[in-house]
Amino acid sequence: MADLPEDKLDALETRFAALEHQMSANPDAEAYVKLAKEYAELQPIVESIRSYRQVVRDLAGARELLRGGDAEMREMAEIEVEELSEKLEQMVAEVRLMLLPKDAADDKNVILEVRAGTGGDEAALFAGDLFRMYQRYAELQGWKVTVLEQSEGEFGGYKEIIAQISGAGAYAKFKFESGVHRVQRVPETESGGRIHTSAATVAVLPEVEEVDVDIRPEDIRIDTMRASGAGGQHVNTTDSAVRITHIPTGIVVVASEKSQHQNRATAMKVLRARLYEEQQGALDKERADARRDQVGSGDRSERIRTYNFPQGRVSDHRINLTLYKLDKVITGEALGELIDALTTEHQAALLADMDQSN
Repeated sequence: MADLPEDKLDALETRFAALEHQMSANPDAEAYVKLAKEYAELQPIVESIRSYRQVVRDLAGARELLRGGDAEMREMAEIEVEELSEKLEQMVAEVRLMLLPKDAADDKNVILEVRAGTGGDEAALFAGDLFRMYQRYAELQGWKVTVLEQSEGEFGGYKEIIAQISGAGAYAKFKFESGVHRVQRVPETESGGRIHTSAATVAVLPEVEEVDVDIRPEDIRIDTMRASGAGGQHVNTTDSAVRITHIPTGIVVVASEKSQHQNRATAMKVLRARLYEEQQGALDKERADARRDQVGSGDRSERIRTYNFPQGRVSDHRINLTLYKLDKVITGEALGELIDALTTEHQAALLADMDQSN
C-alpha cells in the first residue's frame, strides 16, 4: 500500500481551516463567492483526509490492545485490526485519487464536432450513428444537447454536425472521445455482402468563457453570406450565415441557422473552444514529451476505436479493450463502460507518475 504525502494533507487541512475563518469574517460579496468556490472544491477531499486519519488513529488503538489485555480483548482487537486495515487500504486509495491533478476543464460543457471521414455516403451515415450515440449517452446523464450547426449527408447521416452538450462534468466524460472512429459493416447498398470500412472524426472541446480565451477584435474577420438549406429546402434568402476567420491562426468557423445574431454568438462560441483547444494542445505536447499518456494523445488523426458490426464488437485500441455489445454501445447505453475504462486507465497513469515524483 503506497504512502500518502502527509505534508500535502496537512497543507490542505490548513488551507481549508483558513477558508472557514475568512468566510466567517464577513468578506464582501465578490470575495465571499471566490472563497466559497474554493471551499466547496476542497471540502470533499478534506473530509476524506479526516476520515483516513481517524482510521489511522483507530487502527493504532486496536493494535495497542493486541499487546495487552486478556485473551477475549485480544481476540476482539484482532478482528478490529483486520477490519480497520481493510478500511485503511480503501481510504488511502480514495485519497490518492482525490489528490490527482484535476483537468481545469473537466466541469465545463462540451462542444462536440463529428465529421464524416473516408468512406463517402457510408462515412456520413456512420457520423450520424456516432452523433446519436453521444446524444443518447448525454441524455442518460441528464445533460442537454443543442445542435449548433449541421450539414446532412445526401443519403442520411451528417457530413458534419456540431453540438453543445451542457451538464456538470460533461467534458470529464467526453474528453477521451477525440480521434478517428472506424466502422466495419456491410452497407445497405452493397449487394455482394462485402464489408466496407469507413471512418468519422470526433473532436471534443471544452466550452470556454470569454475570460478563458482572449480574442482581440482586430484578430478576427466576420463575413456574412446567404444561408442554404439541404436540397433547396428551407433556403434562407437573407444574408444570415456568419463566417468568422481568426487571422493569426487561420481557424474558420461558419454558422448558418436562421438568426444572424445567433449565428455570430454560435460561431464565437465554437471559435473560443477551438482556440482554447489549440492553446491546451501546445501544453499537452510539452507534457507528452515527458510522459506518454496511456489513453493516447487525443489527437484527431489518431485512430482510437473500431466498431465491427458483423462481429458485434467494439475495440478501443488505446487500452486494448474489446466489448461484444456493439448494439448497446452504439445506442449509448453501454458507452459508459468504455468511458469508465478509459478514465480508470488515465488515473492509473497519473498515479504512477505521482508515485515516481514522491
